[in-house]
Order: sequence, then structure tokens, then C-alpha cells
Amino acid sequence: FWPHHVIWHNKNYFEKMMRTTLALFLLVSSANAFVPSSSSKAFVNVAHSKASSSVVLQMGFADSLKEFLGIGEMGGQVYPEPCVMGDESIMSQKAHGTSNVPVQKDLRWSCDYDTADRICNFNRHYAEYRGYWATTPFLKEAKEQYEVEGEITFYDSNTGKPLFVAPKGRSFDEFAKESKSHGWPSFRDEEVVWENVRCLANGEAVSVDGTHLGHNLPDFSGSRYCINLVSVAGRPEGEDK
Repeated sequence: FWPHHVIWHNKNYFEKMMRTTLALFLLVSSANAFVPSSSSKAFVNVAHSKASSSVVLQMGFADSLKEFLGIGEMGGQVYPEPCVMGDESIMSQKAHGTSNVPVQKDLRWSCDYDTADRICNFNRHYAEYRGYWATTPFLKEAKEQYEVEGEITFYDSNTGKPLFVAPKGRSFDEFAKESKSHGWPSFRDEEVVWENVRCLANGEAVSVDGTHLGHNLPDFSGSRYCINLVSVAGRPEGEDK
């Protein structure tokens, strides 16, 4: 039941790979521009201070290029603020896959327990099938909640911690329309509870406790967090049955 998200995910990796290849090509080209040829005796014998300044220039160009292309120290993606980056250790193996606990038994919107537990805790790349969220009572129940409270809080399916609060800066209908067009609930930077969410260099969106949430797939409007409904269908801490 994974294929649609795999296609999107691989497309995202392909774009990053092309960006990285271009960066390496330009870095090598720029480095060669600062390396003297064997016949350049005058250049080889320049003062140490001048040689040092050329190294600084070369390093400065490399750093600027990586920043321009959004490439981190290890070749991964660096997303602009307010996105909060995390490291791979967040997703280390714990008592229950990448989390210390399994998903809650009584998930909101009738989300399937087994699917949720597999995606949240034993998975790094795959997703609920495209459009799964629209087959649940989510749209109806969330719209009703929005009309009363003005927003919906999405909780970690494992821990019950708040992860997203939406919609913000747009209407519920606009949030739903964008999510439908992509096939998964889609959140923007201002809708993320950054205290509890991190984005890894490979684009994976995770909770600070090791729950796999989805991926950051930026578009022309900025970062867009394509999230599995089963990952954010928890009940608030202390309220899960």
C-alpha cells in the first residue's frame, strides 16, 4: 500500500541528488581555479599570507554555494527557519522500534492501529496510501471542530504530544484543498509545534520522541510537511484510553 508516496519520496531524492551533483561539479571547478599549475613558479612562490587568503576565498565560496543550494555538511538538505533540524540519533532503535512506546489503542478519526504502529515506529520512508486520510471521518469531524474552535490540534499517535495546529493563516477549506491535491495532510511552517517536531537532513519529518511523521516536500510557497494522518491521530497526553 506504499507506492504513491514512494514515487513522491524518490522524486524528492532525485532532485536533491541532482542538486548535490551540481554542487560538487561547481566546487571542483572553483577549487581548480585556485590551484596553481606546475609551471606557475611565481604563483608557487607567493607570500604565505596571499596563499592563506586564497584558501579563505575558496572556503568562503564553498560555504556560500552550499548555503545557496541548501546542502548541509553531510550532503543532506538544510531547510530554512523556522524549520528546526534534527539529527539521525532521534530515530535510533528504542524499546518499540524508533519509539519507546507503541501507538495509542484508541486513535482519533478511526485510524487503523496496525497501520499506524507500523508507519510510526517501524518505518523511515513509506506512508499510508495516498488519500487514506479522506476515507476516514477526519474531514467531517475536523471541519466541525474548526467551526467551533477555529483550529485543530494534531497529537503524536505514540505520546499524545501536540505536533501540528492547523489551519493557521488560511481557512480550513484552503488547508483541505491543499491536502487533497497532494494526497496527504499538508502543513506549513507556522502550523508546526517546533518544540516537538524535527526535520532530518533527508527530509524526513519526525517527532522528538522518534515517531515517523512524513516528509518535508517544499514547493514554491516554502516548506510543506506531507504527513501521515495515522502518525498524528493521537489523543492528548493523559486522555488516551
